[in-house]
Amino acid sequence: MKTKDIREMSTEDLNKKIEEYKEELFNLRFSQATGNLEKPSRIKELRKLVAKMKTIIRERELND
Repeated sequence: MKTKDIREMSTEDLNKKIEEYKEELFNLRFSQATGNLEKPSRIKELRKLVAKMKTIIRERELND
């Protein structure tokens, strides 16, 4: 997901996506601990997406 797409989403949608991604991260870390993780790069990708979303939410808070 690109930053442009993230900026077009509403704050409520961003918060929902963050929760979904955090749950997916938890499941991926669990898979990694058990040795069943197929795509380790997905963890890094999700962490960066969550950070981008939180940054955009914070920017909106500061601009209001």
